[in-house]
Amino acid sequence: MVPEKSRYVVIGAGIHGLTTAAHLARGLAESGRGDGSDVVVVDKTDVGAGASGVACGVIRNNYFQPAMRRLMAHSVEAWERDAEALSYHGVGYIQLAPDAMADDVRQIAREQNEIGYESVLVEGVDECNAYMREIFSDWQAPGISILLHEKRGGYANNTLSLAGLAAKAREAGVRIETGVTVTGFERTGERVSAVETDQGTIACDAVVVAVGPWVRDIWSMLDLPETITVRDTSGKEHPDRPMWTYWALQEGTLEVDPGEFTDNKGGFPPVIHVDSDAPLHDDLDGSLITDQMWGIYYKPDFHFGGVQGGASPQQIDRPAHEVAVDPYGPASPEFVVDDSFVRMWTSALAACHKRFEQKRGLYSKEPSGGIGAFTPDSFPVFDMFCENAYFIADANHGYKMLGVGELVAKELLGEPQELLAPFRFDRYRTGDLHPTSHSPFPWS
Repeated sequence: MVPEKSRYVVIGAGIHGLTTAAHLARGLAESGRGDGSDVVVVDKTDVGAGASGVACGVIRNNYFQPAMRRLMAHSVEAWERDAEALSYHGVGYIQLAPDAMADDVRQIAREQNEIGYESVLVEGVDECNAYMREIFSDWQAPGISILLHEKRGGYANNTLSLAGLAAKAREAGVRIETGVTVTGFERTGERVSAVETDQGTIACDAVVVAVGPWVRDIWSMLDLPETITVRDTSGKEHPDRPMWTYWALQEGTLEVDPGEFTDNKGGFPPVIHVDSDAPLHDDLDGSLITDQMWGIYYKPDFHFGGVQGGASPQQIDRPAHEVAVDPYGPASPEFVVDDSFVRMWTSALAACHKRFEQKRGLYSKEPSGGIGAFTPDSFPVFDMFCENAYFIADANHGYKMLGVGELVAKELLGEPQELLAPFRFDRYRTGDLHPTSHSPFPWS
């Protein structure tokens, strides 16, 4: 049974819901204004049953946007503070890119240096190849003329990290109720006075919405707009832009021994992200896959049982209200990756490393996939609506952003956070949008 009342109701037991709840409980106790018993987390399925549970787990600060870079530096520190409990592996992260992205990469390097985030910039085709062959003797990626090696960052085991976060929330006195579906809200004027669920109604003082791809549904329950007007940075208005669009994630696993994907010294390598404008050909028959820019990321991962990674997601070309979010992830018959992804990703791996040539037959047959709800500019919205409903709408940047929950908890306790200010909903009205890069990935 859900409680009849809780000061704070957090909807969603993923990365954001659990971290917000745990930090909120601690903040209440430290300020003498309450404790964890004032916070309840509800989830319609279970801890980590949504996007956080299928996440690749990459932790990086490789963003062209200064606001994202500052926010991610804070989140990387949060991962580093509790690495063991959250199964975090700080192996670093390398971005490799072609000439078309060189100015973007230089700017990222410069601004990382300005905030004290350690990274190494390498320029020139020969110089990049030499740097990578110091790490991998079989490196052979084409079309690379610049790289940025972030010494911090890496990846985490998603299910173990979520279990660790749930344990921390419970230790702080937070109640986590799973199998509880939110069905609506009671309102007093604009303000939410209670959360209605299929297990009973919970009276509350405030709500935190941290539901990942289900944000569309909670947004609709609160009568928030399906479309908005977006003012771009030049002042031009674009009416009737959909608030939410869905993209299908493209990730999978090559079932090689992850213990064999080591660097030249026998250690585990950084996470690798390659963007290239060199034509990509099928590894098996030589046919052309694309002559446009392509990108992949990958790393050895014992949790996934091989070399795991992905490519740019694919936009779902239909209105958000027509997209079936459930069943979610690998259980979806519609949004698991198909053979075209397998062909592209395994061929790209082979283009990067000789060791992965002719290995497509080792691609895992386990279904993989998931979908994410993207905002109009593909960047997060962190803001209060209806006076007391705080939305953490991460636009699928979410898992790596461990530090967001700590910042949201402080805002709920009356401390505005500068790191979250650039992600207010009002930016769509004012035109204070984030700059975009030349990356083929929608997150940039």
